[in-house]
Amino acid sequence: MQGDGNKILIDSVKRLLRRNALHNLKKIVDKTHAADLSRVFDFLTLSDQHKLFQMIADTEQKGILFSEMEADTFLEFAEGLELEEIVSILESMPTDDVADIIGRLPEERSDEILQRMEKEGSEEVEGLLRYEDDTAGGIMVPDFIALGEETTAREAIESLQKEHQDVEMPFYLYVVNEYDNLVGVISLRQLVVVPPQTPLSAFMTTDVFSVKTDMDQEEVARIVARYDILAVPVVDETNKLVGIVTVDDVIDIFRREATEDILKMAGVGEEFVETKSVFKSAHPFSMAVRELYWRYHRFLCHRKLRRKSETVCVSGGLYSCHHGHGR
Repeated sequence: MQGDGNKILIDSVKRLLRRNALHNLKKIVDKTHAADLSRVFDFLTLSDQHKLFQMIADTEQKGILFSEMEADTFLEFAEGLELEEIVSILESMPTDDVADIIGRLPEERSDEILQRMEKEGSEEVEGLLRYEDDTAGGIMVPDFIALGEETTAREAIESLQKEHQDVEMPFYLYVVNEYDNLVGVISLRQLVVVPPQTPLSAFMTTDVFSVKTDMDQEEVARIVARYDILAVPVVDETNKLVGIVTVDDVIDIFRREATEDILKMAGVGEEFVETKSVFKSAHPFSMAVRELYWRYHRFLCHRKLRRKSETVCVSGGLYSCHHGHGR
């Protein structure tokens, strides 16, 4: 069971820390994903947290750990880190995750971090911080692939190879007009099967499904799940493309919803619901809840991977919410 695995990992790490068996502990850290290590952190002292953290060699894994840690655990932990180290880690992370983390910090600390980050990265983060946390704008990723209508398929592929290697979810290519308004969307499959000289406007899907920046995140999540899409574009009030919400963000939303619903069914207080997560506890009840969640999550992933190979224009989120399309 997933819960049994978490408990074994927690117990093993705590035992090796007590014995100061750092060589063996380093082996475990190197083989364990940061998302799993984050569940261990809630059960360690602050000094042990820092000892474990310094054993993580990969900066990106440290970033994953940052984003997966409980808010209260992260706040206390971050106080013991040098500002330069925090900035270095944040600069390796997706912008939406950075905005979420900076939003947790005290204002003075967050201002210092934004000032030290590279100009482009800090501007993107500040842009996301303008939106409410629970809206499409607050959870969107500002990194996406958008090209002009007259760009040819060959030029688009070359652009992907040279300029968009770091895009988080390169499943769809969005087409914009001269005003950066969203006018179409193309799947990567469509891009590689048309003649190279074909302009994007000739084969793009124009009935584009999109959400507004102020749409509630739970509604965004329901839309992504309903249409089995991997990402949905986010537009402002002028229909300008400003970001995308990806399926991993949606999974996080459903996870938080599940946590709240389960705790409320258990009769715990609202304050506890708002500050705790059953997904990062070693309590047997929490372990059982996590096992049910991860089974459901694996089912969804399997279903999505199977359907992803079907007609991309149907499963690629290409229908407009303003047209009220159903299944």
